Amino acid sequence: MSIWINSNNELSSLCDQLADSKLIALDTEFIRTDTYYPKIALIQLSDGENIWLVDVLAIDDFLPLKKLLESPDSTLIFHACAEDLEVLDHSINVQPTRIFDTQVAAGIVNIGYSMGYARLVDSLLDIQLDKQETRSNWLARPLTQRQLDYASIDVLHLHSLHSILVEMLDKQDRVKWFEEETKGLFKVVDQRKNNQDYYTRIKGAWRLNAQSLTTLRHLCLWRETISRSKDVPKSRIAKDNILLEIAKKMPKSKQQLHSIDDWHPASIRRYGELILKEIEVSLLQDHDAWAPQPLSSGLNVVFKNIRKSLIKISEEQKIPQEFLSNKRELEDILRSSHQGSYQLPDRIKQGWRQQWVQPIIESELSKANLKYESL
Repeated sequence: MSIWINSNNELSSLCDQLADSKLIALDTEFIRTDTYYPKIALIQLSDGENIWLVDVLAIDDFLPLKKLLESPDSTLIFHACAEDLEVLDHSINVQPTRIFDTQVAAGIVNIGYSMGYARLVDSLLDIQLDKQETRSNWLARPLTQRQLDYASIDVLHLHSLHSILVEMLDKQDRVKWFEEETKGLFKVVDQRKNNQDYYTRIKGAWRLNAQSLTTLRHLCLWRETISRSKDVPKSRIAKDNILLEIAKKMPKSKQQLHSIDDWHPASIRRYGELILKEIEVSLLQDHDAWAPQPLSSGLNVVFKNIRKSLIKISEEQKIPQEFLSNKRELEDILRSSHQGSYQLPDRIKQGWRQQWVQPIIESELSKANLKYESL
């Protein structure tokens, strides 16, 4: 069913063979349970007829693959590509430029928002897939036949899905919509690398006072640096709730650190002194950290009115409501509009969304006597 590639020469020959292919299906298998960075184990490729499984662990020269996957003459077919792009970038320095994401296309043509690969294959091809190897140990060698079959299936149907979805995009006159969303995907992948504002996503952070919130921001950035340098998960250093509790109590001694719930004594011995020093450093920083508070009852009414109008538009235009504007985006708009200094994000005030989403937001803000800056 598939061809195993486990040497530099075999990979180079494969890339020469695929050099003239206009469409290449691609998927990756990786593990990220015990590390900060993903550990890539396998790359699956298909030209629509054959499938190749590239054993990344046995290869150290990826230049031919980089040339192939970054070629402007080939389009790479993915399903839900954000993590794949991140893994390819970090692990083998590959940054594809022309992609077709079947998950995004399925949303644009109103098959379903954020639909999984198996569901999409079932929906469009009436084929039921076995996805039980998702959490398999892909770093093990040799891989089992079940793993090999699973990995092959992940690219087996991508060409067929691409053909159907391209036709649907064209029939619905939404090719430009899809191209706009694809450009946005690269921004999403790039934003995944930036954790400067991670502290704002910690549950309950908004309850902290200015000093504690500044300390929480500082501790999150410290943990990020340590995690990257040691290549271990952030939770291995300290879980979110622990950093939140430290920022709340602002301990000054190791003894006080032991009062932090759920923090193992071994971790306190390893990182306690560092944490105390980082707290001292945070005291010298500007208290400009900010975390979003829950919407007030009044703003929540406006939020619901906007969502209700967007649902109506989504039904009329036959497109998932989530594609028009997501929950966090709307909440940010309402918080900032209440302060009188918000600028609509580019994806709302430009492109295909503008004709529907911007007027709805403007109308509801006006009804609520809320102002915002629109450039």
